[in-house]
Parts: sequence; structure tokens; C-alpha cells
Amino acid sequence: MTELKILRHTCFADHIVPIGHPERPDRIHTINAMLDQQFSDCDQAEPPAADLDHLRLVHEDAFIDAIFQSAPDEGLVNLDGDTVMSPQSLAAALAGAGGAVEATRQVLTGEASRVFVASRPPGHHAEPAKAMGFCLFSNAAIAAKYAIAVHGLDRVAVVDFDVHHGNGTQAAFWSDSHTVFASSHQMPLYPGTGARDETGVGNIFNAPIDAGTDGDTISRIWQEYLLPKVAAMAPELIIISAGFDAHRLDPLGGLNMEAEDFANITRMIRDQAEDLAHGRIVSILEGGYDLDGLRDSAAAHLTVLR
Repeated sequence: MTELKILRHTCFADHIVPIGHPERPDRIHTINAMLDQQFSDCDQAEPPAADLDHLRLVHEDAFIDAIFQSAPDEGLVNLDGDTVMSPQSLAAALAGAGGAVEATRQVLTGEASRVFVASRPPGHHAEPAKAMGFCLFSNAAIAAKYAIAVHGLDRVAVVDFDVHHGNGTQAAFWSDSHTVFASSHQMPLYPGTGARDETGVGNIFNAPIDAGTDGDTISRIWQEYLLPKVAAMAPELIIISAGFDAHRLDPLGGLNMEAEDFANITRMIRDQAEDLAHGRIVSILEGGYDLDGLRDSAAAHLTVLR
């Protein structure tokens, strides 16, 4: 038995995108093959679909209605230039949000210490009233708000090392002092948010990084700036937006992290969770578009969490 549980579902591969789209089903096939090969000793289960009440913790009713109404019976529907729905996309997005909530429930009720949600589409770009950046529902933000609303936590942190800034998480947390958001991300890069002076109500901590920066430097930014800021806020649960597109091979980013750099940052996050949050961590898959970089980086991340 390991400390780590995994939530996964076949529906995540059924979210179809156009040929050539980087957020393709091969991503989750790659993750699942790695899980089968390296983490078969971990407890694994299917996540439930999110309740509408859980979606409403972050998203406006009109937006939720629009997503449901946009789901096609056949073919593809473009929500914007990057974000697509196919007939099974709604089920995948609901399972992703539901997995984030279920993972949070498990760690807060003592059923698990750490849970990884192997889901797609990703979530951290989805704003309260806008789908964007491949994302439909803001999974990490929903999980954090659920922990506060349902389980009574006073402070929950989302830490995000995806190469792109999690504008959706930031938007959901902007005026909520019970939440904390810390992000390292390349700038300039999509979606254009994440400047150091974007601070919410003193609960948002952004570290924009120049293209070409190596993993040692990014690890030091987490060690010396971002994680001390998170620690000062005393979170009772840490949620990781685990994007692996800061890997040097990734086609959508320009940072130079290696798999071991993701392990180093994860180790720091794990140690902080042990000190502040009873070891409780929920990790949710976000980006990562080179399949080799995604596989190796996610495996390094999960090896630390197991």
C-alpha cells in the first residue's frame, strides 16, 4: 500500500479534438500507460461526475448552462480558437471536476493522504464565466472552494508550475482571502496574465519567468519566493495544478525544466504540506504536450508523492 491514490477514467480519452491539436487523447493514453507500468501498486478508482452545486462554487449559472448547451451530438464545436467540445467532452469535463472534488473529499476525510487526478481536458485557464485555453471547468479552484464550503477549511492553497499562468484559478480566487494561489510561469506567453503585481487581496503570488530559464533557477524561485509566501498563509490543504509543459521538450513553452526539476519542486511542496497541512495534497493534471516529457515528468512528480 502506498500513500498515493489515483483517480482515472476512460472518458478522459473520449474528449476528441481536431487533428494536430496539442491537447489530444494521446496525452492521457501516455499517462495511463505510465501509471500501469510504474504505479500499479497504488489504489486506483474512477471519479464521479461533478454535481452542479460544485461547479457553481466557481462558475456562473449562465456559463454552466452555456457549456451544457454547447455539447454537440456529433462533430466538433469550437468555443474559441483553442477550446473544442466533442460529443463526450462534457462527460470528461464533469469527471475532471468531479475527480478534483472527490480527491479533496478523500484527503480531508482521511481516506488518502495524497490523490492524483489523471484527467483531461485541463482546467486552470477556465474563468468563472469563460472557457479558454483548452479548459472547460476550473478543476483546482472548484476543489479548493469545495474544501472551504463543505469541509470548513479556513485556508486552501493552489500551487501551479504549468508553463502557462493559471488565469482561471487566479480569477476565482481574486477576492477570496480563504484561498491562496502561487504560480511560476513563462512570460510573455499565453494567456498574458500573471504579472508580479497581480496580487488579489494579498493572496495571489505570481513569478513570471523568462523563456530559456533552467530548472535549477525555477526550483530556487519556488524555494526562496513562492513557497515561503504560501507558508505564511498557513494553508490546511495544498492542491497542485500539475502541468508539465515547462519541460524543455514541450512545443508550447520555452522553459528548460527536466523531469528531476519537477521532482524537486514536488518534494518542496510535499514537505510544506507535511509541515502545514497534515500532509494533505491533491494533484490535478494540467498541461504537458510533448509525450516523452509529459510521461517522464509526471512519473517523477508521482514518485515523490507516493
